[in-house]
Formats: sequence, structure tokens, C-alpha cells
Amino acid sequence: MPKRKHTDDGFDHRTKEEDSEQEFSGLEESSSDNSEDEYDEIPVDFEWFDPQKQDFEGFQMLLRQLLGTDASSFHLGAIADLILDQKLLGSTVKTDGNESDPHAVLTVLNLKQHKDKPVIKALVEYLLDRASTDPSLSPLLSLLAPNSGNEVGLILSERWVNIATEVVPPMYEMLLEEIQWAIDEKEPYTFSHYLVWSKIYHAIPSILDETTNRPMKKMKPKSSNGVNDGQSMYYFHPEDEILHGHAILHGSFDYKTPVPEGDSRNAFQDFGITPQGHLIMLEARALKSAVGAMKAEFSFSPAISKTGMDESWSP
Repeated sequence: MPKRKHTDDGFDHRTKEEDSEQEFSGLEESSSDNSEDEYDEIPVDFEWFDPQKQDFEGFQMLLRQLLGTDASSFHLGAIADLILDQKLLGSTVKTDGNESDPHAVLTVLNLKQHKDKPVIKALVEYLLDRASTDPSLSPLLSLLAPNSGNEVGLILSERWVNIATEVVPPMYEMLLEEIQWAIDEKEPYTFSHYLVWSKIYHAIPSILDETTNRPMKKMKPKSSNGVNDGQSMYYFHPEDEILHGHAILHGSFDYKTPVPEGDSRNAFQDFGITPQGHLIMLEARALKSAVGAMKAEFSFSPAISKTGMDESWSP
């Protein structure tokens, strides 16, 4: 399956055997104590590859991060196998050649095609259970029902925290192209909807704040409705905000397994976090326009965030 390489004026086809590289500068915080806003630029080569068998362990690690504290409820190896079994779909991002560990993955699983597989049954049952806890997600109960007739593609997208958001639009563009190739080959990827499984967090006072009686450092909120109501959510994946604008529904849910308080409240020096799972449902025809908006918002540039996070909601 051909991948594509980033160039200044677009994406050119390449064969599977060719590397797909784009060199650009990332930002790393300066060691200087004078200003927390100072950064050093570090060049990074990102390469895009098809999912391959050597990625098995790396996929499990990324899935564990994506699924949060409930990851242990699922057979992550079985999910990784499903990703690898799809010869036509999906991309990884690496920085040290084909044999290195994946730093990001994006793929889609056909929930109807795999409905009899135990791990997909477990995932769907979990999604239906969590959807029942948030009115904004309640339409999923009918959209994912076995007799609904919907063809839902479950999009799994995760990357390490130091991988920039700018790698995401090319991965989605490749996915759309690969889905079309698969359809042309009569493969079962004619979806009616896409369900993106993601995650968000809310800021809470850190233990440091309470033990020192200092005020919590203010954050710049990035809420779904633009209102700072004290419950604004912050994105681990900034592209989710763009997906919201093209979605028929989106909402968050609590994990069944509580986040250990020490972990959540010491996650950052100046504030703690309460992470949640997050779901975004789009009609299939809306994904292409969403990807176009992503490309416009997160294009490759001479300087991009080391964390891959939007500076507007950094502490």
C-alpha cells in the first residue's frame, strides 16, 4: 500500500519500500530559569509507515495510553492484532526508521465486520455502558445497536505526548485514501459513520497548591462551547476540537477504574488533572471536510510545539 510524503506543495505518492520523511523543527523548553516561555528548536525527522508486525508491542503501549485506566479491561493484544491484520489501512509515525517503535498510530476498525470477535464485543459493550452515563452520548445506544444497519468505523488515534499535532492531518489524509482504495477492492470499508475514541481532561488544584496554600495557576480554557464555566475541558488531542465542528455528537465519560489521586493531582507541577474518555461521532461524508480543516489548522511550519499541544491552553 503506497504511503505519501510531505512536500512544500502537497503530498506525493511513494511506494511501501520508500521512506516518507519530513524534517521540521520542534520546540523544547529552555533550561534557562529566566523565562518559562523560552524554547530551543530541535529538528525531527518523522516517517510514516504501514502497521507492521514489529509494531505489536508499541501498539499495546499506545492503546493502554488511549484507553486510560480502563485499558486493563480489554485484551490489548487482540486489538493490536486486528490493526495488524488490516493490510490495506492505517499508518504509524516513527523517528528512527522502520524497525523502531511507533510514536503514533491511526487506524479504523469495522465494528460490524468484527462484531463476533470477543474484543470487539467487549469494546462495544463498554461504549454502550459509558454512553448511557452522558445524555450527549445517548444517541450512540441506537447508532451502535446490532439491528441499526449502521456501518460504524471505530477510529483509534494515539501518539506520545511529545509528538506534534502536525503529524495528524497527513495520517488522516492517508486513511481516507486507503479507505477508498479498500472500497475499490471490494473490502468492507463503506462506512456510514465514524466513531473517534479519544480523551480529554479537566484541571484541578494540585497537591502542591493545597500543601503550600498557594493559588492555583490560571489556565487558558478550551471549552467545547467557548464558555468558561469552571468545567471547561482541555484536549490531549487538539484535533478533537475540529472534529467537534463536523460531528453529529460528542461527549465525555468517566472511567470505571478511578484515576489514582496521587497520579492525577501530581500530573503537572502547577495543577492536577481529571482525565476522561471522549467520543466523537461523525457521518462518513463529514470526515473529509474535517480533515481539510485539520490540515489548514495544523500545517507543517518552521516551529511547532514539542508537546503537540495548542499553546492557547498551556498552563
